[in-house]
Amino acid sequence: MSKRNTILFWILAIGILLLFAIDMGVGSVDITPSDIWATLFGNASDQIKSKIIIDIRLTKAIVAILAGAALSVSGLQMQTLFRNPLAGPYVLGVSSGASLGVAIFILGAPLLGLGGKSLLSSIGVAGAAWIGAASILAMVASVSRRIKDIMVILILGMMVSSAVSAIVQVLQYMSHEEALKSFIVWTMGSLGDVTLSQLWLVAAAVIAGLVISISVIKPLNLLLLGEAYAHTMGLNIERTRMLILLSTTLLAGTITAFCGPIGFIGLAIPHVARILFHDADHRTLMPAAAMTGAVALLICDIISKMLILPINTITALLGIPIVIWVVIRQKNIV
Repeated sequence: MSKRNTILFWILAIGILLLFAIDMGVGSVDITPSDIWATLFGNASDQIKSKIIIDIRLTKAIVAILAGAALSVSGLQMQTLFRNPLAGPYVLGVSSGASLGVAIFILGAPLLGLGGKSLLSSIGVAGAAWIGAASILAMVASVSRRIKDIMVILILGMMVSSAVSAIVQVLQYMSHEEALKSFIVWTMGSLGDVTLSQLWLVAAAVIAGLVISISVIKPLNLLLLGEAYAHTMGLNIERTRMLILLSTTLLAGTITAFCGPIGFIGLAIPHVARILFHDADHRTLMPAAAMTGAVALLICDIISKMLILPINTITALLGIPIVIWVVIRQKNIV
């Protein structure tokens, strides 16, 4: 690794720590650095502030890091797999599948008396979203085993996503006002819906997805040269696809389930990593995308709390200019 890239990694690491500290201090309740320090080391004097710091701000900041890394790495994998700079973690229907699961749960929950803010409702929404996302990806993965052309799989994923979105729209049209409002709020995305108890599950799933993504770094480098060349080099294309799809399910599917569909991070951040590091090697790009994604989502979370806006609004405003630049400079994307 070059000296320049080593310095960049150190800058990103320091940036994550600084932004993590800033994110912990930003909010509607005035909390000083000394309050945070005392709470983290068990010397808190104000129990209310301590609960806010541990149960809300600390959890939310950790989720921001996990979500940023997960979405960015899954986006990088999708762009390499499909050799398409505009592919993202939701290109195969992860978001649409999750939306369908949540729509079915939210519309069905009131009929069963499970609506509101109960613990069962929170677990149900996340579970329904994950099952919906995993089901769609499993279907696409099953079909992909019989299809050799990766672009056909991309088109198939987009068509499935469109069909599922149409079903969701029908459910929205038929739903009651309260249920529709709950669903719309979920689609706006939120890093604050993950409880401290759920954080362990989210972290475990994301870490498992990242471990799988690390295992396919060498195959991803081979896929940059095309599937035909990778096959001649002895790469098992089918097995590689399955591992990448499994990693995407764990990374993007889990984050979408617990945080809602957070847009543009997975699409834009891999390109930011390429621009910063000037490297197409996934041994560099993978950690670079993960760390850049963590920095980006921490910044978005800080801004969203300061302006009191949904996280999706901020990610879109920051991500759209990058996507536009990618479209204009598409021929130069490595």
